[in-house]
Amino acid sequence: MILTTTDVIQGVIVESYLGIVTAEVVYGSNFLRDFFAGLRDIIGGRTGSYERLFEEGQRKALAELEQRALRLGADAVIGIEIDTGTINVDQSGVLLLITATGTAVKVR
Repeated sequence: MILTTTDVIQGVIVESYLGIVTAEVVYGSNFLRDFFAGLRDIIGGRTGSYERLFEEGQRKALAELEQRALRLGADAVIGIEIDTGTINVDQSGVLLLITATGTAVKVR
């Protein structure tokens, strides 16, 4: 399976477009991670725990995107975009959302 952010794969011909595929990964907030991120916000610096969380989320979203494309009979997913966002649950809770979207294609 080829996964790419480009609309064209060099040396490969797209035989058919099978449709748009999407995948979502949602993480709940974590008190300790939020506490230490808040400290980093005050004193400056990178927040490694959130960086690792988003890295893991992107990997999982791409893996899910690949599985959904395979179910359509795809050989590749082109034009992939990964977005991140938050969902406010209540006064103190936030969910982190990572989405991947692309076009499933059959290639030769």
